[in-house]
Amino acid sequence: MKGNPLIPFLVTAVAGFILILTLSFVGLNNLNEEAHGGEETAELAPEEIYTQTCSGCHGGELEGGMGPNLQQVGSKYSAEEIATILEEGLPGGMPSGLVSGADKDKLAEWLAEKK
Repeated sequence: MKGNPLIPFLVTAVAGFILILTLSFVGLNNLNEEAHGGEETAELAPEEIYTQTCSGCHGGELEGGMGPNLQQVGSKYSAEEIATILEEGLPGGMPSGLVSGADKDKLAEWLAEKK
């Protein structure tokens, strides 16, 4: 065997340590941005929020599936009631907290228009 087999191991270990250290500082920087207001996130339309969060259970066209049909949900619930359901869930399968904040309110208003 030529050379010292310990050298390639040390080079790999040092490179890995530098990579971990660099990624840690990037993560800390992102954490500090979030703590101080962070960057603006892209505004999603209610349809996009629905597609990303709800369509898996309620269908792409609100037709229902595992969850109930939502095509006329506004006839049954007001926007405030829908927002409460989004926040607290319902017994029997509707999980709580999937959408929050402004997205919850936008989605509730949009669903309340479905009559």
